Order: sequence, then structure tokens, then C-alpha cells
Amino acid sequence: MTQKDFVDTSRNTLIDTDECTNINMKLGCDIVMKGKILIVDDQYGIRILLNEIFKKEGYQTYQAANGVQALSIVKNEKPDLLILDMKIPGMDGLEILRRVKKVDESVNVIIMTAYGELDMIHEAMDLGAITHFAKPFDIDEIRDVVRKHLPIRS
Repeated sequence: MTQKDFVDTSRNTLIDTDECTNINMKLGCDIVMKGKILIVDDQYGIRILLNEIFKKEGYQTYQAANGVQALSIVKNEKPDLLILDMKIPGMDGLEILRRVKKVDESVNVIIMTAYGELDMIHEAMDLGAITHFAKPFDIDEIRDVVRKHLPIRS
């Protein structure tokens, strides 16, 4: 699957880029874009895992290892959704969330934490996070939440 999928308008089905190229002139294809996701985590392995999963789903993905990188990407790329770790050295997840919401109040944020810190989770939800996951997380659950908040759009 690629970052852009297409709809075969004659069959109203989702097809990949190569198939659309082959039938493009005869049947017509409309581009279907999925949303932009920013993955913010200081752990390289988590970023790579989530990046691969959501790229395969067809989302445009960005990665940030810290708050400064995350804020720059939010300002320049305007992601639709952030997957944000709460325990990041330097600017922690709550501060990143506060600053992100000042830049773009409409961005959806999913928080992750390896710690069962209920106060932090409640504060993040009060700041506008849509849900939270504890590490280790279930990939299918995160995928389902992302699909719910970033449906395919044409």
C-alpha cells in the first residue's frame, strides 16, 4: 500500500497506485488521501515501529524524538494526529501537548506512557488528548483508534 491510494470510480473500490496507472484513462481514478500522523517518542524503536505500521496503512507519517522537533513539524506540516509519549527528556509530553494545542487546537492527540501516572493522564485529557495507551501497547488498539479519528478522505 502506498501513501496515496485510489478509488476506481467505475467499481467504487480502493486500488493501489500501479493498478490505477494501468486503468487510469479508461475507468478514471480519484485520489484518496489518508491523514498525517506525527509520532513523538524519544525511543527510536517505538517511533520506527509505529511509523512502519501507519505508513503501511497509507498515512503520511512524521517522527520526532523531542519537543523541539515535534513543534517544528506541527508548525510546518500540520499533522492531523499526534501519537505522543509522555516521558520525554527535556520538554515532557504534557508541555509538548500544551504547546501543540497553542499552535493547532484542532489536532488530535493520543498519549502513551510506560508509567501508570493517573494524574498525568488526567491532565493530558484535560489539555485535549483524545485517549491514552500504556506501554507496552496493543498495536491493533492504537490502529483502531487512529482509523476512527483519521478516516479515509477523498
